[in-house]
Amino acid sequence: IHYDHEEHKEHTNHDHDEHHEHKEHIHHDHADHHRQMVRDFKKRFIISALVTIPILLLSPLVQQLFNFRFGFPGEKYILFALSSFIFFYGGWPFLEGFFDESKKKQPGMMTLIALAISVAYFYSSAVVFGLKGKFFFWELATLIDVMLLGHWFEMKSVLGASKALEKLAQLMPDTAHLIKGSEVKEVKISELKKGDKILIKAGEKIPADGLIVKGSSYIDESMLTGESKPVHKKLEDKVIGGSVNGDGVLEVKVEGTG
Repeated sequence: IHYDHEEHKEHTNHDHDEHHEHKEHIHHDHADHHRQMVRDFKKRFIISALVTIPILLLSPLVQQLFNFRFGFPGEKYILFALSSFIFFYGGWPFLEGFFDESKKKQPGMMTLIALAISVAYFYSSAVVFGLKGKFFFWELATLIDVMLLGHWFEMKSVLGASKALEKLAQLMPDTAHLIKGSEVKEVKISELKKGDKILIKAGEKIPADGLIVKGSSYIDESMLTGESKPVHKKLEDKVIGGSVNGDGVLEVKVEGTG
């Protein structure tokens, strides 16, 4: 019987290790995806911004605005070529987003940006090849540059938030001691429900937000609140999931999970 118990404990610990490794792997992949997007938007912005400079110099409206003249035969075709590069390279994330939103039948910001840059590009291209009108190449290029810059900063902030969430998730234990009548059962924290009563032993991480219904202890909340000193918690005080129990034993009624 003793052998079976040890075997079960080893099997349980192995499952917990696998679950923890799987959770870390998911978090790592998620962060890598955001990092890749940040790098991609940064690269597209820098390259597109550099290509925008000659477009601005060749644009009649910009020349008129700053009172200078710079041109040569066939300059409109150079403008077309440079703008085509920015449209397809710099504008690709928005065009791709438009296709994705169209498939899901959920038009959003990417659709609006894609429509704006597409109208400017195809109309200006038609003017290059004979349609009467004015070019909008510099407006197209600067719009794409601004959108790329905005999305680059947005993805940087998303990455920062993602890292914070990952750190918070890593603070949470994988299992909890669920009190069922006179028995204590070890369960995954994903199985906890509001109103469940859990046992938290000395030195263990608190698996969920809750209210102390029995016991008292000093709780280390430094990783969550920045408070360097352990906080004394007693009956009917709230505890935060992810904080660390001190030397006391607590019974906590779960108030929040996830």
